[in-house]
Amino acid sequence: MAAKFELKKNKKGEFTFNLKAPNGRIILTSEQYISKSGALNGIDSVKKNCKTDGAFERLESKKHEPYFVLKAKNKEIIGKSETYSSKAGMENGIASVKENAPSAEVKDLTE
Repeated sequence: MAAKFELKKNKKGEFTFNLKAPNGRIILTSEQYISKSGALNGIDSVKKNCKTDGAFERLESKKHEPYFVLKAKNKEIIGKSETYSSKAGMENGIASVKENAPSAEVKDLTE
C-alpha cells in the first residue's frame, strides 16, 4: 500500500485532507479550506515544504505530548500531526511525512 492524501468535504461544505502513511495511519491533517482548489493547493504546499526540516515546528500539547505542525514559507500552518507519546515517535512522524508526502497520490473522496 502506498501513501496517499485523502481529500474530504465536511458537513459545513469545507474541505480538508489527511496524509496517510503506507500502513494507513494518518500522519498529517490539514486546516479547513473553503474551496476544493484551496485544499489541492494545500496538498501541493505539503509536497513542497515537507522537504525542509525548518518547515516543521515541534510543539508540546497541554498534556505535555509532543506533536508537530508543517508550515509554508509564509509561516501559515498547512497541517498538524496527532500527539505522540514520545519525542522519538514525533520525529518518526516527521520522517514519514518527509518520505511519503512528495510521491503520495491524491484520493478525492468528495465526489
